[in-house]
Amino acid sequence: MLRKFLYTLCVAFGTVQCIAQTNPKLQTKLDQMAQDVEPKVIEWRRHFHQYPELSNREVKTAAKVAEHLKSLGIEVQTGVAKTGVVGILKGGKPGPVIALRADMDALPVTERNSLPFASKEKTTFNGQETGVMHACGHDSHVAILMGVAEVLSKNKADIRGTIKFIFQPAEEGPPAGEEGGADLMVKEGVLDNPKVDVIFGLHIRSISPLGQIEYKPMGFMAASDWFTIKVFGKQSHGSAPWMGIDPIVVSAQIINGLQTIISRQTELTKEAAVISVGRINAGIRENIIPEYAEMSGTIRTFDPEMQKSIHDKIKLTATKIAESAGARAEVTIDSKTAVTYNDPALTEKMVASLQRAAGGEKNVVRINAQTGAEDFASYQKKVPGLFFFVGACPPGQDPSKAPSHHTPDFMMDESSMITGVQALLNVTFDYMYMQQVSTKK
Repeated sequence: MLRKFLYTLCVAFGTVQCIAQTNPKLQTKLDQMAQDVEPKVIEWRRHFHQYPELSNREVKTAAKVAEHLKSLGIEVQTGVAKTGVVGILKGGKPGPVIALRADMDALPVTERNSLPFASKEKTTFNGQETGVMHACGHDSHVAILMGVAEVLSKNKADIRGTIKFIFQPAEEGPPAGEEGGADLMVKEGVLDNPKVDVIFGLHIRSISPLGQIEYKPMGFMAASDWFTIKVFGKQSHGSAPWMGIDPIVVSAQIINGLQTIISRQTELTKEAAVISVGRINAGIRENIIPEYAEMSGTIRTFDPEMQKSIHDKIKLTATKIAESAGARAEVTIDSKTAVTYNDPALTEKMVASLQRAAGGEKNVVRINAQTGAEDFASYQKKVPGLFFFVGACPPGQDPSKAPSHHTPDFMMDESSMITGVQALLNVTFDYMYMQQVSTKK
C-alpha cells in the first residue's frame, strides 16, 4: 500500500522517476536515517540557539559546522563571504550539481522565555544595548542541513552528481559598511567550481501548522528595499515653535503621507505592496525643537514597475511635504533583496517529493505570496531554485496567535525539523534521479 501511494504521488506530478519508485529500498533507508539523526539535529539546534551570533560574526557557528562536515569526509571551504562554510560531497556516479543552503545568523533581539537553552548573549547594535537571539529559526536551518549532510555522506555511492552544502552568513543583512549575505556568496563564486545546476532551501515558520510544508511557484516572497528620509528644519526653543521649523512634526506628516502611497496610489489588485517606517530619531532634550530628524523603513513589492513607481512616490511625497512646511527632505533607497522566485517547472516537479516528506498531499499547501523577504533570491537569479516553508507552530497553539518571527517570544517546535531533513533529502535524490532519466531519454 505504501509503495502504491508513493507511486501515485510520483505519477500525479509527472515525476515517476522519483526514488520512491525507482529505488524504494533507498527511500526506506533515507527515511530511517533521517529519523536516526533527529536527536543530533535537536542537540545542534539547541547549541546554536544558546550561543547565537549576529550577521558576519558567525565565527563559532561556522567553526562547529566546518568541524562536523570534515568529520563526515566532506571537502570543506571556510571564510567564504566572511564567515560562510561550503561543503562539497562528490557522489559515486555522474550527475547534476545540487546546492542546499542554510542561513546562520541571529538577530539583535533579547529573548523572553524560560527555555533551558535560551540565549543570554548581549551586544551593542546601532549604539543600543541588546540581547542576541535566534528569533527567526536560522539555528534550526543550520542543524537541519548538518543532519542532511550526515545522511547524504553515508549514501555517497547512491549519489548521482555532487552536493554543495552552503552555510551562509548575514541573511538578515550585513552590518553597516560591510558586504555580506547571499550576494557576497555569489560574488565570491559559491555557485561555481563546480557549477551549480539547481538550489534548494527552506525556512522554519512558527506561524504555520506543525509539519506542514508551504510553497508557491514564481513570486514566493517579496523584494525588499530599505529607505532613509532625512528632514532638515530649524532649531528653536520648545516654548516658541513659530521661531523654528519643527522636523518632528514634518516627519509625522511624511509618515502619514507614505501610507497613502499604498492605500490610495498603488493598484493592490495587481500585486501586494508594503511601506513601513521602522525607526525614527530626533532631538536631545524635551524643551528643544531640533533642527534634524531621520526615519528609516522598508518597502516590499513583487512587481518591478510597481517597485519603481513606489520609489518615485516616496521621494516626491517626502520632499514636497517638507517643502510645504519650509523644511527640506533627502531620500535614499537601497535595494536589499530581489523577489524570491521559485522556478515554476522545478517547483511542479518537486511537489511530490515534498508531499512524501510531509506525510501526504494534505500536508503540502500552496499559499499566497508573502511580504517577507529572503536573500535566497540572489541564488535564484543565477540558477533555478525552490524555497519553501516548514510549519513549526507548537501543538495546541493557534498558528494565527503564535508569536511571529523577529520577536522576543518567538518559539518553534523542534519536531518540525525532521520534516525539513526529509524534505531536503527527498528533493535532492528525486532531482538527481529525474535528471539521469531525462538524460537517457
